[in-house]
Amino acid sequence: MKKTTAAVAVITSLVLGSTGFATMDMQKEYKAKDPAANCATCHTEKMPKKESAGLNDFGKTVKAAQGADKKVDWSKVKAPEKK
Repeated sequence: MKKTTAAVAVITSLVLGSTGFATMDMQKEYKAKDPAANCATCHTEKMPKKESAGLNDFGKTVKAAQGADKKVDWSKVKAPEKK
């Protein structure tokens, strides 16, 4: 019983934990628009870790533009201002 509960907990955490992260497809789609884009374009850290990946304002905009299928409607995303 303990093994089953542990297995279910691990699978659930993987499924729920992976839904909020940027995918390689998202990165490729945006890099086609802005070749200089990197992780720090959307995240608060230059090299974010999965367990602590904070989003900046642009990252929050991209997340809000995601549909139920996790595809981003890039027409709803305004490019961030260059610093």
